[in-house]
Amino acid sequence: VLNKYFPPDFDPSLIPRRRGPKNSQQVVRLMAPFSMRCNTCGEYIYKGKKFNARKETVDGEDYYGIKIFRFYIKCTLCSAEITFKTDPKNTDYSAEHGASRNFEPWREERVVEEEDRLARLEEEENNPMKALENRTVDAKREMDILDALQDIRARNARNERVGQASDLVSRITGEEEETEEEKERRLAEEEDEMLVREVFSKVSIPALLGGSSAAADTSGDSPTNTTSPQLVTIKRKADDVEPDLRSLLPESTRVVLDAKSLGAPPAKKSKSDLKNKLGIKIAKKGK
Repeated sequence: VLNKYFPPDFDPSLIPRRRGPKNSQQVVRLMAPFSMRCNTCGEYIYKGKKFNARKETVDGEDYYGIKIFRFYIKCTLCSAEITFKTDPKNTDYSAEHGASRNFEPWREERVVEEEDRLARLEEEENNPMKALENRTVDAKREMDILDALQDIRARNARNERVGQASDLVSRITGEEEETEEEKERRLAEEEDEMLVREVFSKVSIPALLGGSSAAADTSGDSPTNTTSPQLVTIKRKADDVEPDLRSLLPESTRVVLDAKSLGAPPAKKSKSDLKNKLGIKIAKKGK
């Protein structure tokens, strides 16, 4: 039921409260916070394995007002009871009873470093000369680190300059190679052009010659108009002798040229022939 009815005269203070023990245990579902080994049977319990555990508050223990909780679980093989507590100081958990925590190198190194630091601080408080020696050693170590860092920076800068120089050299070399290729291409084009000039030549002919045959086919009575000369590309013979222009022209064009050179006007066709071609019939008038 999601909604319940409360009468208008309902008073929650009249409900009797159930009083339980002050430090009662609660059943919670959790995962193993670290890998451990059971001290009874030697079974390994990996980190993250789920358990139905009992949780309680540890009496008389806290860390700056932070409560410490204890958890009870059972071994998966022999059902022996295993307990571990929270560790607010190191933000971790600590094994308490029934199991031993597996070895973790980074955790041991951290503990050793912390112990060395505390021992050094205690020694420096009691011995001023030892404190001076430690400061001298620290200053020397810092100077060595700075020198090594400066060497690394200088090496990186030198490598960067060498890289830029090599890029510049490669760019210049590429431009020179491109220039050589363009030069070779230009020389090849010039050789091809010279070869074409040796084999072929251009001759100018009047436009009348090109249009004479067409004019003769369409209409013989229409006069042709002279225009500017045209350029014709001809192929030379193997003996390097230029052919005669007249020998290259067709027979009809040569006849037209001969007639023009003699000065005789072209023969005009009669009107009757023109009318017959156009399909016009002339009716004769009766006397």
